[in-house]
Amino acid sequence: MTPQPPRTHFELFDLPLAYAVDMGALESRYRDLQRALHPDRFARASDQERRVAMQEATRVNEAYRVLRDPLARARYLLELEGHRFDDERSTTRDPRFLMEQMELREALAEVRGDADPLGRVAALIEQIEQRLAGLTQALEAPLAQSRIEEAAELVMRMQFFRRLEEEARGLEADLEDELDAP
Repeated sequence: MTPQPPRTHFELFDLPLAYAVDMGALESRYRDLQRALHPDRFARASDQERRVAMQEATRVNEAYRVLRDPLARARYLLELEGHRFDDERSTTRDPRFLMEQMELREALAEVRGDADPLGRVAALIEQIEQRLAGLTQALEAPLAQSRIEEAAELVMRMQFFRRLEEEARGLEADLEDELDAP
């Protein structure tokens, strides 16, 4: 009988099915799997064996990407619980959170007019990173206790902050390019 391949990313990396991940164990197992699936090890293998090894390497890379990212890992855990995300329609209705988002977006839009735009955008990025870290920590209990709706709400908030962080980093790069330009 052929052994069954791991069903989840966690099984693939021999990790417990939990939001909190031992990053050292994840990195170590990733390196081991990469070595085992390296193309050089399959240079003399059949086309089918090389194809299977390539598919497995792709699966390992995707699982690693998901497990090392707190937002992707939370979404994955919720999907394993049967929750489906509709990124086009899902949003939060919390007025305080929505107001905070508007204020941060306005502050980001006003950065260019600041006396120290790079300093201002760096401060906004720091604020966003702190909020993301807080949400990452807040997710542990609802995910561990299968409080799906609560966890999904926190994931939506993380997504808002992640997009905002990407915009802020893009603005920071643009500002740096403008300062470097002759």
